[in-house]
Amino acid sequence: MSPPGELREVPAIRGGVACHELATWVADFGVVAGITNRGTDFGLSSAEPAKAVLDRWRCLRAALRPDFGVVIVAHQCHGKALATHQAPGSRWRVEDDTDGHLTDQRGLLLGVTVADCVPVYLVQHDGPWIGLLHAGWRGIAGGIVEHGISRMCELAACGPSAIVMHCGASVCANCYEVGSEVYETVTGVSADGNRHLDLSAVIVKRAERSGVRRATVSPWCTAHDQKAFYSHRRSGGADGRMVAYLGRPSP
Repeated sequence: MSPPGELREVPAIRGGVACHELATWVADFGVVAGITNRGTDFGLSSAEPAKAVLDRWRCLRAALRPDFGVVIVAHQCHGKALATHQAPGSRWRVEDDTDGHLTDQRGLLLGVTVADCVPVYLVQHDGPWIGLLHAGWRGIAGGIVEHGISRMCELAACGPSAIVMHCGASVCANCYEVGSEVYETVTGVSADGNRHLDLSAVIVKRAERSGVRRATVSPWCTAHDQKAFYSHRRSGGADGRMVAYLGRPSP
């Protein structure tokens, strides 16, 4: 694999919801891919009244209609469990203990909530399958990247070279210092003391070993680009959550 290039998500507004989107993916693959901005908290675990949380999600769904009639999210657990969605079903779908979603259906908007972890967007080049993964250090160490790629290849009956990957806005290495135990667990490299960990670079390496040949990495950092994004690390755990989303619009 050649070194991953940059693919900068550009600011956009969808129905009053501020976000950053991969404009080129609309033209290249016919999918909508992006991440909401700071200012609208999409965290599913909140001390706020349930109505306030649900109203924000309804606002997001309204902003993306009529292209998407169904929004799919999950209570995430930093694991590698995936859900496959092959029927529209109800307007909302909330999975339990799931950190990735795959579908070949139009009109389904896949979502993962993030605030430093890496949203990993997957699309089958010249095919219908797409996937969206929530990849923090625990999930990466547990193999969610490899599992997501292999499962998508299985469903799409394609090889990994047919999959295009993008690592979305997340905490950069300069802003993400971890202890030696975490560093070694994720990278497999021995470390003395604290180290700066580049999650997106690790994901790209793991994808390369799985056979993916096209990968890009967002230059946005959720920690130091603080006007646009929430950051769990920068805020000491006090910040909200964005939702990264991916879907192929209804015809």
